[in-house]
Amino acid sequence: MSGRPGAPSLPLLVGSLSRVVAWRDGHAVTATTFLAHVRQVAASLPDAESAVNLCEDRYAFLVAFTALVLRGQTNLLPPSRAAHAVDEVMANHPGAYAIGELDLSPSPPGYLRMPALDDVPPAEGSIPSIPADAVVAIGYTSGSTGKPKPNLKTWGSFVASNAGNASMLGLAIGDAFHVVATVPPQHMYGMEMSVLMPLLSDVSVHAGRPFFPADVATALASLPEPRVLVTTPVHLRALIESGVGLPSLAAFVSATAPMPVELARSAESHFDAPLYEVFGSTETCVFASRRTAIDDDWKLYDDVVLHPQPDGTLVDAPQLGEPIVLADIVSLHDEGRRFRLRGRNTDLLEIAGKRASLGDLNRRLLAIDGVSDGVLFQLDEADAAGIRRIAGLVVAPTLTVDAVLNALRHAMDPVFLPRPLRLVDALPRNETGKLPRAQLIELIGQR
Repeated sequence: MSGRPGAPSLPLLVGSLSRVVAWRDGHAVTATTFLAHVRQVAASLPDAESAVNLCEDRYAFLVAFTALVLRGQTNLLPPSRAAHAVDEVMANHPGAYAIGELDLSPSPPGYLRMPALDDVPPAEGSIPSIPADAVVAIGYTSGSTGKPKPNLKTWGSFVASNAGNASMLGLAIGDAFHVVATVPPQHMYGMEMSVLMPLLSDVSVHAGRPFFPADVATALASLPEPRVLVTTPVHLRALIESGVGLPSLAAFVSATAPMPVELARSAESHFDAPLYEVFGSTETCVFASRRTAIDDDWKLYDDVVLHPQPDGTLVDAPQLGEPIVLADIVSLHDEGRRFRLRGRNTDLLEIAGKRASLGDLNRRLLAIDGVSDGVLFQLDEADAAGIRRIAGLVVAPTLTVDAVLNALRHAMDPVFLPRPLRLVDALPRNETGKLPRAQLIELIGQR
C-alpha cells in the first residue's frame, strides 16, 4: 500500500462479509463475492502509479476502483469519458493506463480490459486496510467554469466525507438502503453516493446507470425497499414529464446543478418521497444538505465550518487536509450551522453600472413559457465598447429568438439581454447535466 510509514490505516470495506454490496443482473452480490472479484482484478493489473477508470457498468467500476486502491494505484477520474478528456488526463500522468469492462475500439493507450466478473472462489482472509493518507483518486472538475482541474483524494478523506453523507441520510431515512443512480461513478457526486457508500456504509447499489425514465423505474423495481434514487435536476424533470410511475421510494438525492423549488415540490408530490439536495464540489466533496421543497437554508454536516470572505467562502471540513475557498457567496444563520447561498463571485455581473446575478438571470430565462432548457453566460472577450456581453443558448421549439428576447425584456434590465441569443435543438450537457464552458463558447460562435 502507498502511504507514509506509520500512517494509520482504515478498512477498505465495512460490515459483515455476508452483507449485500451490489445488485447485478437481478442478483445480490455479497461482500465475500465482491472481494473475490476485487482480488481477481487486482492480480491482473500492471505495475503503474495510476489508471483511468473507464468502466460503464457501476459494479465493474466499483470492482476496478477497489482493485486499484488495493494495489496502491490511483483512480484517475476525467471530467468525462470522451476521448479528448481521457487523453488529456493521461498526458498529465505519464505511465498511466486505462481500465474498463468493455472492448473499446479505438481504445486509449495501454487499455486493459478487465477479466469477466463471473463465479470466483470466495475471498479468503480478512478485510484489507488502506493507509489513510494513500491517494486513491484524482477527480477532475467538470470544466463548466474553465479548464478541468485535478483534485487529490486520500482514503482518509473519502472515509470522512462518507461519514457526513451517511449521517445525513441515516437521520433522514435510516442507515440501510439500496441505491439506483443516474449519475456516472466517475463524477465526484456519483463517487460519493454510489461507490463510497456501498464500501463504507450498510448500503447496496444497482450496477446500472439507467437513463430513460422507464429504465429508472425498472431498476428501482429490481431492488428491495428502502430505495433511494440518486439523480440530478435534469433527470428528475424528465421523470416527471414522462409520467412514469416509480416504485415506493425512501428518498431522492440530487446535486450537480441548482434544484428549482418548484421542481423539488413537484417531485415530492408526484412520487411521494422527500428530496434531499446536497451541496459540495469536486474540491470539497459534499458538506451540507437541505430538503429543498421546504428549506431555503442549507444545514452543514457535523464539524464543518464556513468562513465567508469577500471573494467567496472558506470551507473547513473533516475530509479536507486544509481549508478550501469556493466561489460561492453565503450568509450564515443559526450560529453558523446553516447558510443561505447568495450566488457565486463568478456569477456577479456589472454592466453599465448595473449589477445582477447570472444565476438569477438564468432562473428568469427558464421561467419563460415555452423554454424547455437554456443558459445565459458571460463572454470572455469584450466588445468594441469594452463590455463583456451576455450570450444565450435556448431550447424552445415553439418560440422564435424575438419571442424569447421580448419575454426577457419584461424580466430583466435591457443591459443584461443576451447578445447573441441562439436557438438550439439541445444544450451540450455532460453526463451529470453540467455545461462545459468550452462547448458553450463553441456553440455560440456557430451561425
